[in-house]
Amino acid sequence: MTDPTATRVMVVDDHPMWREGVARDLAERGFDVVATAGDGAAAVRIAPAARPDVVVMDLQMPHLDGAGATAAILAALPGTRILVLSASAEQGDVLGAVRAGAAGYLLKSAQATELVDAVRRTADGQAVFGPELAGLVLGEFRRRASDARTRQAGRETQPSGEPVLTPRETEVLRLVAKGLSARQIGERLTLSHRTVENHVQNALRKLQLTNRVELTRYAIEQGLDS
Repeated sequence: MTDPTATRVMVVDDHPMWREGVARDLAERGFDVVATAGDGAAAVRIAPAARPDVVVMDLQMPHLDGAGATAAILAALPGTRILVLSASAEQGDVLGAVRAGAAGYLLKSAQATELVDAVRRTADGQAVFGPELAGLVLGEFRRRASDARTRQAGRETQPSGEPVLTPRETEVLRLVAKGLSARQIGERLTLSHRTVENHVQNALRKLQLTNRVELTRYAIEQGLDS
């Protein structure tokens, strides 16, 4: 698991009290809060110099909203991970953030301990969605995968040279597609958390993907969630 003291975090929110409170909570728990910003445009300007590992991003902001800022920051810093922290649970907001590249989405009604855990998991490369949102996100992935399979009907779907996963990696990937966390997968397969993470990282490397959101999308596109 990622060491909080080695994790650089940027907090973006247009409400000063909320922004300062989140930054303080994370700093008190050992995270290196390297920058804060009051709107999306400022975040895009600041991020290249701050080089955060994780950005905790509000969604509804002036000048540039969280989805736009997410896309712009990831274009400049593809290794950065974005965790949206928003008051909105609207389907359009959640899916818009995911399409922009957010690795996770947490509601502001979450407890401080949930936020700290979400930042840790985001830094570890996990896709982090509150329990009230996970089904929505997976449903969207399944819908898009179904559309893609329909478009590809009759065409070759197994190009030569496609990376071959081991049976265990495929088994882990199948459970990732069902929305299980690494810990839940470990319990299901009687594996350690570290072993599960190793399988996930191997799959990411072989498939040339960067995070669990992309891995989940790939697994569903391959029909592994059925």
